[in-house]
Amino acid sequence: MGALDGLTVVSLEQAVAAPFATRQLADLGARVIKVERAAGDFARGYDHTVKGLSSYFAWLNRGKESIVLDIKDPADRALLTAMIGRADVFVQNLAPGAASRLGLDGETLRAGHPGLITCSISGYGDDGPYRTKKAYDLLVQCETGLLSVTGTPESPAKAGISVADIAAGMYAYSGILAALYERERTGEGTNLSVAMLDALGEWMSQPYLFAQYGGTPPPRTGAEHASIAPYGPHHAGDGGQVFIGIQNEREWAVLCDRVLGQPELARDPRFRSNPDRVRHRTELAGIIEDAIASLTADQVSELLEQVGIANARMRTMAEFAEHPQLAARDRWRDVDSPAGPVRSLLPPVGVTGREAAMGAIPTLGQHTEALRAEFGSQADTPQRGRS
Repeated sequence: MGALDGLTVVSLEQAVAAPFATRQLADLGARVIKVERAAGDFARGYDHTVKGLSSYFAWLNRGKESIVLDIKDPADRALLTAMIGRADVFVQNLAPGAASRLGLDGETLRAGHPGLITCSISGYGDDGPYRTKKAYDLLVQCETGLLSVTGTPESPAKAGISVADIAAGMYAYSGILAALYERERTGEGTNLSVAMLDALGEWMSQPYLFAQYGGTPPPRTGAEHASIAPYGPHHAGDGGQVFIGIQNEREWAVLCDRVLGQPELARDPRFRSNPDRVRHRTELAGIIEDAIASLTADQVSELLEQVGIANARMRTMAEFAEHPQLAARDRWRDVDSPAGPVRSLLPPVGVTGREAAMGAIPTLGQHTEALRAEFGSQADTPQRGRS
């Protein structure tokens, strides 16, 4: 039995942010009804790399029921109203202003359903000069300053994943869980709103504070940490890279003594404190690489492990797929899809004695007929408000 068994979520969703939030709910056992237009969630067409399916859609939509509706058609709108009337949670990430024009905003829906939890996900929020501005992941990365601190000194770079969408989806997910807990105590639902700008802005708080009170923005330092050193890649004698992460002065002294063989380096004025090491990171990197020039990358990693210094090797996607730690902990499962099994990771939060639901990935409109039969008789009857 999942933690959210018995709960129904209706989601008028597309792309990444809202589907990411509702997939977490589905993995916990909630019934998630995904409402799609006739052309389908456009994430279905982002690529065709997963046995003909989109990698985005396969990632975000397992365990959901798909129904195709034209919400501007009176009959389909009545069916949607009936489904929402029996739902615990309604999620939408429609275009700016669309939910209000359609009467699908939280205030309108909760007027007749006081126990309903509504969650609106937008790019820039419901008011302010950017409220109608289109928002896609890369664009929000730009607007929050993420690109200004990511990349090399010569060139900014976007994050390699949909980090703005994921941030918004995670805050929507956690907000919904909190609202469900509140409803257990009060009987009342809640209107939630999450803006991608706010979600990723929260994640940008450390660079903001660094720049606001330090006088200069964090520099772009490639694969190195902008404000901690040594913390990043170093080349061993065989050309392989080892990422070394020093977090405090004790670890720095151990690195100098037992890995670099230069205990006096810990007392060198250029490297005595972390801010000193950051200022002289180029000199420090040269010293470290000279000291490990006689070792292979594997030997450096093994030595760092022996002395308790954090380290890593940069893995490709193929190497991640075969990661020994994930294999040892049995973290992979096969998820059913129209194209056959899709290998997927278990959700990050494990519950002792329970397995996440991880249901099948639906085809477009796969459940339309069944859902019309289930809710169609209720489409013209008064809705019952949840309490």
